[in-house]
Amino acid sequence: MTQNYLTVLIFRKTYSSMPSIRNFLVMGCFLLTMFSCKKKTTPVGNSDEYLRVRDRVDSLFRTNHGKKGLLLLDSFINHSNDLTLEDRYGVYGLRYFYYHRNVGDHKQALAYADTMLSIAKESIDNPQQYTHLFIDASFALGDTYFNLQQYSAAYQHLFQGYVVGKSSLNRLALSEYMYRMGMITYKMANYKLSKNYFIRSYYYYDIVPGDFANFYRVQELLDNIALSYKHSNRLDSAMIYFDRSLSFVNKYGPQFKDRAKMMEIARGVIYGNKAEIFILKKNYEQAITLLKKSIRINLQKDYDNVDAELSEIKLAQIYDDRHRDAELYNLLTAIGEQLKTIKNPDAEADWNRLMSNYYQRKRDLQKALNYLQAYNKLKDENVARLNLLKESDIDKQFDTYEKQQEIEQLSNNNKTQRIVLVVILIIATMALIIIFLIYRNWRRSKKDVQIVKSLNEQINAQNIELGKTLNELKVSSQEKDRILRTVAHDLRNPIGGIASLTSMLADDDYTEEQKDLINLVKETSHNSLELINEILEATNVTSIEINAELVEINALVSTSVELLRFKAAEKAQKVFFEPLPNPQQLMISREKIWRVINNLISNAVKFSPTGAAIFVKVTKETGQVVISVLDNGIGIPDKLKDQVFNMFTKAQRPGTSGEKSFGLGLSICKQIIEKSHGKIWFESSNQGSVFYISLPLPDKDSPAESSQQASVPKA
Repeated sequence: MTQNYLTVLIFRKTYSSMPSIRNFLVMGCFLLTMFSCKKKTTPVGNSDEYLRVRDRVDSLFRTNHGKKGLLLLDSFINHSNDLTLEDRYGVYGLRYFYYHRNVGDHKQALAYADTMLSIAKESIDNPQQYTHLFIDASFALGDTYFNLQQYSAAYQHLFQGYVVGKSSLNRLALSEYMYRMGMITYKMANYKLSKNYFIRSYYYYDIVPGDFANFYRVQELLDNIALSYKHSNRLDSAMIYFDRSLSFVNKYGPQFKDRAKMMEIARGVIYGNKAEIFILKKNYEQAITLLKKSIRINLQKDYDNVDAELSEIKLAQIYDDRHRDAELYNLLTAIGEQLKTIKNPDAEADWNRLMSNYYQRKRDLQKALNYLQAYNKLKDENVARLNLLKESDIDKQFDTYEKQQEIEQLSNNNKTQRIVLVVILIIATMALIIIFLIYRNWRRSKKDVQIVKSLNEQINAQNIELGKTLNELKVSSQEKDRILRTVAHDLRNPIGGIASLTSMLADDDYTEEQKDLINLVKETSHNSLELINEILEATNVTSIEINAELVEINALVSTSVELLRFKAAEKAQKVFFEPLPNPQQLMISREKIWRVINNLISNAVKFSPTGAAIFVKVTKETGQVVISVLDNGIGIPDKLKDQVFNMFTKAQRPGTSGEKSFGLGLSICKQIIEKSHGKIWFESSNQGSVFYISLPLPDKDSPAESSQQASVPKA
């Protein structure tokens, strides 16, 4: 059962209170119910010990003792021996929830969301479990990237979760996706579209009796539908949904006696939103009554104080419109004191506007001007944030994702037809070429021989000129790289075509001798392609800039290990991984460092005998993180050690099963690591080799003393 780890709290409109603290509190309930639901539907589930710890941590989070909750999680991890995959996922989920919701440290939360996705991928052998965890982690990443205003990455992760949820017919995942889309389009002031998304989310959401998180989301969706109708000036429809939301709370709320406080918060929010309908209908006394009820509820300690401030602004607006200056001044004074401790950009902007109006009527023009300037500044900041969101062009991006998905599906559906068509075209082309060659040879004469001789002389002359040109190009390394890239690009397509053709021919019925020839061509083609790719990479890496970002190193290395375990399994090898005990972020290029780790592990597999063990370990030293890869392979002879990191080195040797080696990989690794301000080195004997890479820690993470030595990894 996929649950919503977070709700986008920034979606708030002046005089239109979207759920705030109630969202914060209900997310804890979503987190609580998520894994117990999974336990019924997956073969692994959570351990009883984890469930007890989770309940305790949730209680600490809800009572503002978040740091104690984190310490309890650390103790649980350090002293528990039989953690299930979902136990580990749940621990990182709780940490993510704390930093994203309690603290608002979205960068730290992103590291935990990354780890959640890595753990989810570990369950790929269990499709049902994988689907639940992957959707949940994708939504968590999407929401975090959104709060970091990295909208493109946010939309991509949300869409990935939606695609998996849609393909698995997961109604809750579809509901959560539609809910997020409703919140985004609401913030963009596209209220007609947001209303449609909220209604679709409500349609997909199945009401589960006794499930508080489920109950709370349903009443919130009804409230959000009403707000969308209100902004579309469909006041009667809005009133119907406000009343439905309030009736839903009154009907089902009493069964959750331990959540009475949250029931009151929900009622207070609905009262404040419903008052806007009466304001628009100019029924001010009824609006004032509802607003005062809302404020009286949510202005209490640990209630939704932000929503209370918005309701106070609505009430102040009524006083301002009706020139009830005494009541207006007293209310604005109270709001001003609250804003000193409870930050609320929308409320603060309108508070300054109302103060300016008040002092204009009192003829204190200097104060009126000061408040008006403060209002304009805050309003400009709010508009800038909204414009940044609108510039993300969500419709276009999701259109692109959907079209890519459709293209991929069409590609898969037509794959067989394309293969057949390509084979027919190739056979027809080859037949025409053969006929032409036979005809040409039949018509060949002495004149043709002379022409060929003349052409050969021209070619020889051109070859001589080309040789001179090549000798001149060797002077410039940059020109050498350009030629290598040009040649490699031109060769890759025809050789790729040969490789594809021979792969298809290998499946047909031929004699053993023919099959040997076909396989020889296929193997030669694939080796040529691999060489071309390494040449391209070697020539490109010197000019490519490293785009560094914060990356959680345990998750990055774990992903590489998991991908290469399959390759190792082909030689009956095992890859063991020992991560850092705690997450650690580095300022590196995710793709480049992943490539280096991949290359080192691939080399260990290539040069280790069948059945050998390979050990990968991440350790932390003073100011740096060290990653080591140990194999039990053939080692590196002393005479070749100085050439290992050279481009086009003569130190390349075939693997233990005859695998090809072109001598470019380690040269590329060295260039990437040096561009990342790190180091790469190795130790080798006839018992095997250990390759090390060290990468600098961010300045704030550098410890005063070494907490762990860069030892050789062990099982």
